[in-house]
Amino acid sequence: MSPHAASRHAELIQRLDLPSKVRLLTGGSGFSLCPEERIGLAEMHVSDGPTGVRGLIFIGGREVTLFPNATLLASTWDPAVLAEVGGLLAEEAKAQSVSLVLGPTVNLHRSPLGGRLFECFSEDPYLTGVLAAAYINGMQDQGIGSCPKHLVGNESETLRNTMNSVIDEQTLREVYLLPFEIAVARSRPWSIMAAYNQLNGVTATENAKINIAVLRREWEWDGVLVSDWFATTSTAPSANGGLDLVMPGPNGPWGEALVSAVQRGEVDEGTIDEHLARLLLLAERTGRLDGPAVDDPDAPGPDSPVRREQMTRLAARGMTVLSNADATLPLASEQRIALIGRHAIETIGMGGGSAQVNTPHQVSVADAMADRFAGLTITDGVEFRARPTRARTQFLTDPETGAPGLRLTRHARDGRVISSEPTLVAATTVEVDDDVDHVSFTAVVGGDGPVMLGGTGVGDFTLSAGGSTFELSVPPSGEGFAEDLLAPPGEAREIDPGSHRTVTLTARPAFDHAGNAAYVGLIARPGLRDDGAAIADATAAAADCDVAVVVVGLSEEQETESVDKTTLALPGRQDELVRAVAQVAARTVVVINAATPVLMPWLAEVDAVIVAGLPGQEAGAAITAALLGEIEPAGRLVTTWPVADVESAAWTVTPDAEGDLVYAEGTFIGHRAHHEELQPAPAFWFGHGLGYTTWSYEKAVLSEGDAPGVRVELTNAGDRDGTEVVQLYLDPDDSSQPVRLVGWTVEHLAAGETRTVTVQADPIMLRTWQDGWTSLPLEGRLLLARGLGDIRAELRLSAT
Repeated sequence: MSPHAASRHAELIQRLDLPSKVRLLTGGSGFSLCPEERIGLAEMHVSDGPTGVRGLIFIGGREVTLFPNATLLASTWDPAVLAEVGGLLAEEAKAQSVSLVLGPTVNLHRSPLGGRLFECFSEDPYLTGVLAAAYINGMQDQGIGSCPKHLVGNESETLRNTMNSVIDEQTLREVYLLPFEIAVARSRPWSIMAAYNQLNGVTATENAKINIAVLRREWEWDGVLVSDWFATTSTAPSANGGLDLVMPGPNGPWGEALVSAVQRGEVDEGTIDEHLARLLLLAERTGRLDGPAVDDPDAPGPDSPVRREQMTRLAARGMTVLSNADATLPLASEQRIALIGRHAIETIGMGGGSAQVNTPHQVSVADAMADRFAGLTITDGVEFRARPTRARTQFLTDPETGAPGLRLTRHARDGRVISSEPTLVAATTVEVDDDVDHVSFTAVVGGDGPVMLGGTGVGDFTLSAGGSTFELSVPPSGEGFAEDLLAPPGEAREIDPGSHRTVTLTARPAFDHAGNAAYVGLIARPGLRDDGAAIADATAAAADCDVAVVVVGLSEEQETESVDKTTLALPGRQDELVRAVAQVAARTVVVINAATPVLMPWLAEVDAVIVAGLPGQEAGAAITAALLGEIEPAGRLVTTWPVADVESAAWTVTPDAEGDLVYAEGTFIGHRAHHEELQPAPAFWFGHGLGYTTWSYEKAVLSEGDAPGVRVELTNAGDRDGTEVVQLYLDPDDSSQPVRLVGWTVEHLAAGETRTVTVQADPIMLRTWQDGWTSLPLEGRLLLARGLGDIRAELRLSAT
């Protein structure tokens, strides 16, 4: 901050009395900050943002662009891609007058069981930090603030608001703080979010060691430290512990309690002024302090051709080819294709929780491939959900307009109709302060046979269908903070409405223990199909084609905020489906529609496997483009894929009886542990990915520079243009020090092209924490690799 700006902010602060200053340090609502006309401070809006800028309404708000998930974008390993994404998210924010986007998520893939890993970039702290910095720069260069999260040690969801992450100082510095350190040093984010959890016994919102000693003093960061939603549980300790802003508002533990704490001498008023000065700096940076704001209502819409092209390209680029025997991929449009699997028809584009957005469409693989393959058959697969979920609007029609979707009506406590409007989202949230007694969903359901109907969310439901009325009651499902809001339970039953297909669900919500909001939704989908019959139909289709493409994966049940996984196995009978198809098909391609590792007991039985992640609104179009090779799926894995449950560097995500989750693996996270043979060799290494061409590495030599590096002649030895990620690892001689990624470069080469490429080690990775930073002895090997399972060159380093 310039001296002039600091002086001006100080003068503005002096115009306000203590209660007025404190009022500005708690949100004005769920996703807004309080204005103050006396000092020219406008209202600021914030929004969740890892996979799209949702806006101020949690469920059923404005239609916005659904981006590919973070791990899929990170799989490009390309800072330029992440910078582009940051810029596009800034455009989305400007269209909605949003000043601060809550992202990126820079926690790490510590255990593959983490439910929220799909929001995070990688298991590797260096890769995560570099990509996060690019994302933040791309966003903030357009005048929209970025808020990386969650500081720090929030790698899992189980009991996240009470658990204590126990992390030794070396591991904390070298692994879990490192992405934040890189982001702060290379992008200066205008805000950072403090986590729910405790770190070594101190709650994140009160942790002065991290929030003040490290962030403010050591890193010289001047942004706003905001709490995660409802994470702040104290008054003076959090105000003195470095927290600047409590969210959401208007209620919270500060307000009048903080005014009283200042008056009692528990908090110095100068501390309040420091918090407010940082908030004013954020407002100035985003044009909300005397303007001009950077709003742009004319930004491209989510249905525009430009957005659809961008989302297709970004998603396809990050997809990762794990195996490809005999060049089974890419496919040719003239081949006879048997497309199989529930995920082919109901392709999953996003995870669960606060990362969800209201998107105008999600393209399925079936819809996209139907336009590209003349000889295509489509066969439904086995069920993969254990609990019912809200209806997809493709199955519903508004009974009044006949348009796709349904009708949502809100009823007041005195019986008035508050609103009745069409919607494309079969769910809504109700705020505790709303004058809402109940809501009703009315729709005409598709098909002509039995349907599964019911309610999702905690509450009491009345279902009217086919001339009958049913009462349903859905109790709370779990102990996780906000779990019933972010991963809602449900109850449904199979009903045959006959020819009268109009159904009405009346919902009286019960409020989640998070405090101020409840979620309710309509369940409506075709009736359940026997899995055995589905497998039989799939094998019949597979036996009569050139290539069977089986789409399998996870859903928001496994990949969600507030709940962790219990296994890496595919849910339901999906493994059985793949094996049955592989036994009869001439060739079998498996598409994994999941963001995080799954087990593949059928791997040796299929011809090709491609990881599609959670590809966003253009999911089917992107997968089709990747399968056809129109866009090379040039992704490289950002996390290790274990060969079996438990066989990873860290596994359990459940705190012990005292609430502690001990990070016992220390600095040996992910691929580092497998390289040291602390765990069995994985199914696929961090950094692995084949693309659609082959690569030759020749004449690798040490390069000169301030830090060690390698120069190599890289050749695209295939007959297709391609993208290579040249990875550089340091493997120290000291066995107490893990192998580590120290640099990489992304290179695009035409078929047959040779290029001399140099990869330098980043100095930030050539140090170790021993009661302070010290240089790492440069004794060991530099490994030039395509993942540690495919090392192309080894060069010896020696201190002499």
